[in-house]
Amino acid sequence: MRNIQEFIENEGDAFPGKTYVEELLKPVFNDQRDYLFHVMFDIHRAHCIMLMEQGIIPKEDAASMLKGIDAVSKTDIGSLSYEPQFEDLFFMMEAKIGEEIGSELAGKLHIARSRNDMGVAMYRLVLRGHLLQTIDAAMDLGDILLRQAASHKDTVMTAYTHTQPAQPTTLGHYLLAVHDVLQRDITRLKAAYATVNRSPMGAAALTTTGFPINRERVAELLGFEGLVENSYDAIGGADYLLETGTALMTCMVNTGRWIQDFLQHVTREFGTFKVADPYVQISSIMPQKRNPVSIEHSRSIASSAYGDALAAVNMIHNTPFGDIVDTEDDLQPHLYRAFHNANRVLKLMYAVIATISVDKEHAKSMAKKSSITITELADTLSRDYGVPFRKAHGIASTIAKRSVAERKELYEWKVADINNLIDEIQLSEKDWQKVISPDYFVEIRSVRGGPNATEVGRMIGDRLEKMKECRNAWAEKRALVEETHDALHAFVL
Repeated sequence: MRNIQEFIENEGDAFPGKTYVEELLKPVFNDQRDYLFHVMFDIHRAHCIMLMEQGIIPKEDAASMLKGIDAVSKTDIGSLSYEPQFEDLFFMMEAKIGEEIGSELAGKLHIARSRNDMGVAMYRLVLRGHLLQTIDAAMDLGDILLRQAASHKDTVMTAYTHTQPAQPTTLGHYLLAVHDVLQRDITRLKAAYATVNRSPMGAAALTTTGFPINRERVAELLGFEGLVENSYDAIGGADYLLETGTALMTCMVNTGRWIQDFLQHVTREFGTFKVADPYVQISSIMPQKRNPVSIEHSRSIASSAYGDALAAVNMIHNTPFGDIVDTEDDLQPHLYRAFHNANRVLKLMYAVIATISVDKEHAKSMAKKSSITITELADTLSRDYGVPFRKAHGIASTIAKRSVAERKELYEWKVADINNLIDEIQLSEKDWQKVISPDYFVEIRSVRGGPNATEVGRMIGDRLEKMKECRNAWAEKRALVEETHDALHAFVL
């Protein structure tokens, strides 16, 4: 049992206690150093420039301050570690800037600013960078899905409902569906980007400042698309975190679902897909194995990304609407890790899909089994023979059940035997061959959104055009961020 008196004495009698340092201040410092260092100095630069332009500080002071900021910004972050005289990285860097230009000038850098608005701005800048990377990776994955869909718009395969063989479709139709879901994920991530990419600077602690600052100018210098106008909202609002977290969670859940499909299709029993050699692992004891570890890891990592994003959302739940540590240093790394893992998933699956091979003949042979074209019998009887649809469906159901009972595939039935079962209706040999053909099943389903190759080709063309427009618009946003960043670092007095 621990000696309580010794513990108390060891902790010290002033803030911060030893446990507080070890379990909070040091880990927080390390996270700030690893994630926030560079954006902190971007904010220093932008704020200093604005103070000078507004006449709040003299030009010569601003020149010295920018010189000191640039010097300290070149610090090797690997050399930084927690020091007890500084509560956090912010105070340490202010002291180091003071060593360069004097404490008085360094102190002026904090005019009309708080750690509150600066902290939120740092978080937003880091999240903006993660969103830029993730949206780029998602767009790349969308491109390869479209390309493979175009290559396989005629590749007939089995579609499943409730994990059971349901109806024939094509691989192109399936991959296009995955692409469309991913595009909605991208739309959600872009909406999160628009919410994140707003400047809280100038809100100060909560209520702005009495100095005549220019909030719009700081936003411009940092590449933000505008302000979080209400200063209370700028500090108290956490929906930029919630929107980011939920968009990422949705993307990873959606991605995990079709990754699970891929794992099914690469099994020997299904045999539809074959993962390329660079992305499979051979068993240490069973040399015949081709373990699809790239897909397995992707599924696992997607769940990890979801979990970290969910943790961030949960940490905000039931917190007060205002400045509170729950939304700050403890929470942010969860989102950073979530983005890191989401990018790994998107890039891994890009590699898998770009190099995957498909056994078209096997996929088609599987689509002839399990009576999955039987729906077309009901449609044919109703459409071409005038049988009421519910009765036609009953006839198709009877034949499906007899096929299961007799362990026969539809193509093993002779049309004469089918006509005997139907009794009052006599199908032609030509119509029966259509009923049992997965190719015909797909071809006739040419209504908008269906698996017919021409219709899938039309949808792919439409998506390609939209993707091109999307890419161009996104490239402009990325270029604006890069240009403003370069301009900020090139600013001289």
